[in-house]
Order: sequence, then C-alpha cells, then structure tokens
Amino acid sequence: SSAASDVYKRQALKDWFANQDLPQGLQVDKATNIPNLKETVARLFDQAEACFENPKMQGCLILLENIKAKLES
Repeated sequence: SSAASDVYKRQALKDWFANQDLPQGLQVDKATNIPNLKETVARLFDQAEACFENPKMQGCLILLENIKAKLES
C-alpha cells in the first residue's frame, strides 16, 4: 500500500471514530480487552501518525480496524 492510501485510510478511520459514541471499554476478541477505549483509540492514532511511513508498524491501524469492526458487529 502506498503512503498516500495509508494517510487516506487513517483519516477515514479517524473520522469514523470521531462520530462514534464509544463505550468505556471493549472486548475486541478473546485476547484483546481494552478497559479505556477512548484513550486507547487516541493513543493508537498518535502511534499510527508517528510511524505511518514504516510498513512494519501497521499494527496500530490493524487494531483500530479490528475495534471498528467489533463496534459495527
């Protein structure tokens, strides 16, 4: 994926989260429980922006996408 499409994807995710009424916490999957969702999402976006040029550091965006999918389910 290109850096431009990653920036677009990150912005689309950011816009989506900005329009959600997030619960306090979320059990994303069996292994991932997030007790403070708002703070965690904000930190993941900070991390995604800090390292978006490094393709090995896509974990933050993948986790954000997983959180979004769980909230939509």
